[in-house]
Amino acid sequence: MKTLAFNRDASITEYIAYYGEVMGKAFEDILPKEWDIPDALRQSMTYSLLAGGKRMRPVLAIAAAEALGGCADDVIPAACAVELVHTYSLIHDDLPAIDNDDYRRGKLTNHKVYGEAMAILAGDALLTHAFHCLAAMPLRCPNVPPAAALAIAAELAYYAGAAGMVGGQAADILGEQGVTTLAQLEYIHTHKTSDLIVFSLRAGGRVAGADDAQLEALAAFGRSIGLAFQIQDDILDVIGDSEKLGKSTNSDTERNKVTYPYLIGMEESKRKVAELTNSAKSALADGGITETRRLLQLADYLMSRES
Repeated sequence: MKTLAFNRDASITEYIAYYGEVMGKAFEDILPKEWDIPDALRQSMTYSLLAGGKRMRPVLAIAAAEALGGCADDVIPAACAVELVHTYSLIHDDLPAIDNDDYRRGKLTNHKVYGEAMAILAGDALLTHAFHCLAAMPLRCPNVPPAAALAIAAELAYYAGAAGMVGGQAADILGEQGVTTLAQLEYIHTHKTSDLIVFSLRAGGRVAGADDAQLEALAAFGRSIGLAFQIQDDILDVIGDSEKLGKSTNSDTERNKVTYPYLIGMEESKRKVAELTNSAKSALADGGITETRRLLQLADYLMSRES
């Protein structure tokens, strides 16, 4: 599949929709048909992977590469990998042992359709397949040096693992057992949400040949918009529309989970989202990345989203 750079004059919603569709097509063929996989496992994996969503992490990876003169086609394997990891994390988060959710993106959660055991295995398989995608990157994308692919794989293991997303999830579970402070909540949000966003941006940067200063600028941008994204999620859990969100609202309150609106109030939470978004934009301006238009638009889009 050959992906063309999207129309420069298109709106950011059109940009997101276009690359979301590109990723959806990539996921349709991500599990080779010749692989001998039990049907129930293949169905469980693809059920959640093809369940929709805006594919924001892949879109951010592509936008980061394009900001540095890279090609969207070269980012697709890394973009697939991060969405595979994100999808596995959602399947596991929805399980009765963690959040016990019935709906995700307006559809029944994986374990409600395929059972808990198959949902766990589907998540395991999606996580493993993410690294298959990265290992095959130099073969599929000759413009990407093997050293860059190796660095991307190492960073995914870091940002998705115990020091990253999984650590954030563990802290979230531990926080339910006692009072969560603002510092603890920031740790949870930074690792549960920001880390995969940081990875996505750095992966796009590495594909495009970013230098160390540019990679750090992308990381700083990602840390800020990732935290803003999660605070906005906290806000929407209180005042959002469940039909737009594709899941029930007030779920955090029902589980007695501490959130930003709970700790600092709704208006201060909204102010924090705006502050973080401005900090993200400043990080790009200071990092030697000149073609930042799409990344800046994505930051504004995430700040004002309703779903």
